[in-house]
Amino acid sequence: MLFQCGLLNLNTGFPTQVGPMKYTKHDAKAYARENMTGIWAAALNPFNDDLSLNEAGLRANIRHWIDDLKIQGLFVAGKQGEFFSMSVPERKRNIEIAVDECAGKAGVIVSVSDQNMDTALELAHFAQDCGADYIVLHAPVLSFVHDRGEVLYQYYKTFCDQLDIGIAMWSHPDSGYLMQPEECARIAELPNIVAIKYSVPREMYVKLHHMIGDKIQVSTSAEDEWLDNIEELGWRLYLCSSPPYQLQTANDLRMHEYTQLAFEGKFEEARKVRDSLEPVRDAMKNSRPADKPTAFGKYWQELLGQVGGRVRRPMLELTEAEKATIRDAFEGCGLKR
Repeated sequence: MLFQCGLLNLNTGFPTQVGPMKYTKHDAKAYARENMTGIWAAALNPFNDDLSLNEAGLRANIRHWIDDLKIQGLFVAGKQGEFFSMSVPERKRNIEIAVDECAGKAGVIVSVSDQNMDTALELAHFAQDCGADYIVLHAPVLSFVHDRGEVLYQYYKTFCDQLDIGIAMWSHPDSGYLMQPEECARIAELPNIVAIKYSVPREMYVKLHHMIGDKIQVSTSAEDEWLDNIEELGWRLYLCSSPPYQLQTANDLRMHEYTQLAFEGKFEEARKVRDSLEPVRDAMKNSRPADKPTAFGKYWQELLGQVGGRVRRPMLELTEAEKATIRDAFEGCGLKR
């Protein structure tokens, strides 16, 4: 049965909490510093031929990512997961499955992002009551707004005021602008802001990192910058994209390996392992159709033995010729299966 996370509270309109959270609102920052570490991956959602969510396939992928690839946390129902094509009930089911499969084995951060603020709040309450560890909320599109600082602060403050769960900011070009480091630093003062996925040029996230110290976790999705950020900035969190399960197999854990070497301070060894993945990165980059990133990612998953499936509109499917090009690149990239 769907949506068993709690009974409806008639006063708030949201489900009541089922079981205690792992931390209080005012302990959220400390909890995240201690527990939100290592490699986290952004999950693609597999869809069946009829475009319904392939629940069994999603569960199988999650188990593989955690058990075989040693991924320490999952970012669920985000852009990689095509949340923009999913109904609210589907997004809730997506959250439930991830929380259920990850329970006691890996962390879960749930994207509740939506241009409709009421929908985002509904999903945020649902995620909190389901037992997700954190939520992530991307900066909203702000049409005609030229001075965004106060708007963004009040936006994130509204979520912080209503929720106890740890919240990660998320800034990326799809919003039509990038949150400035000064804006992020102000929002980071809110009690249950615990992290930011900062998909911006490196100079911007380095500036923010130095502005806020260890107040919150700062991270970015660029895998090719991950090792440098461990060495130069002392980062302990990769948050996050699909490389952790697209660059690795159960028999080839080089991203995990170079991360662990870097955490141990063995940077020269780590660089050798990281650099050995360059043929895989090149194969993906050179065979990925510029207009079909999601379909590419799912087909690459299938070549790895994971569950890929179809994409939903407005995303486009691969042609047979494109699949052949990707297969050729995959076979020559050097991943051990």
